[in-house]
Amino acid sequence: MSTPRIVVVGSINMDLTTSVSRFPAPGETLLGTAFATAAGGKGSNQAIAAAKAGGDVSFVGAVGDDGFGTQLRETLQDAGVDTALLRSVDGPSGVAAITVSEDAENNIIVVPGANSSVTSLSEADLDAIAHADVLLCQLEIPLDTVTAAARHARANGTTVILNPSPVQDLPGALIESVDILIVNQTESEQLAAVTGRVRYLVTTLGAGGADLRSGEETIHADSPAVTPVDTTGAGDAFTGAFAVEWVQGQDRALQFAATAGSLATTVRGASVSSPTRAAIEKVLNRQLDSDTV
Repeated sequence: MSTPRIVVVGSINMDLTTSVSRFPAPGETLLGTAFATAAGGKGSNQAIAAAKAGGDVSFVGAVGDDGFGTQLRETLQDAGVDTALLRSVDGPSGVAAITVSEDAENNIIVVPGANSSVTSLSEADLDAIAHADVLLCQLEIPLDTVTAAARHARANGTTVILNPSPVQDLPGALIESVDILIVNQTESEQLAAVTGRVRYLVTTLGAGGADLRSGEETIHADSPAVTPVDTTGAGDAFTGAFAVEWVQGQDRALQFAATAGSLATTVRGASVSSPTRAAIEKVLNRQLDSDTV
């Protein structure tokens, strides 16, 4: 297949992850079992996931002039993401404080930092969007910028995929520009008033796989059975893989993404958990072989 061109307009953070046996109660102090730093942010995670899944990926966003900024840029580059459009601004990079329990659940606090500075798109940004196959956005940068990117993509025939997280009210101009909305079950309920206005609605169901609704038709893809160790970033792995495979068709994209999301839960750390295309296809081929026996 031809390599799909993906432009991600979104956030990039340094994830500060603490592992604990259980979440603390309010006011309680617990001893953690491990601590790690790694690149994160939904935009960065999805860009890396798309690149590892076989896409030609460019990233539009911002890092600070601190040490984290240098590390974050290098992480994208090491994953094969083009960082020519990644800005460096005065001040701190974004950070996310993540706590992961022994049963693989997590909670996250994000401090946007440099991500808040992405308030406009340059001519180079707009040109990249116009010539992409897919624009992939989230909601961890200013909403006006996401809306402007989506409207420009729609005007130039670029497919717009939006993962509306963290959930907030979506302006009509944004919804009208979205081709595919990717949500989890909670987000689907919170955005029920607008989900019917997009052509394609993808709902991730955790270990239950994912659904894709188009008009009156819904298709389903199961996730392969795995033993999860960390669910952080699984949704981003799903979304990045889906964006890459969308050009191959609805059914293929949904199953490919469900497999990617499931495999991501078997590795700790959002930025490193996304599986490669070879790993995804190995599982898909194994499922196909079992189905034909």
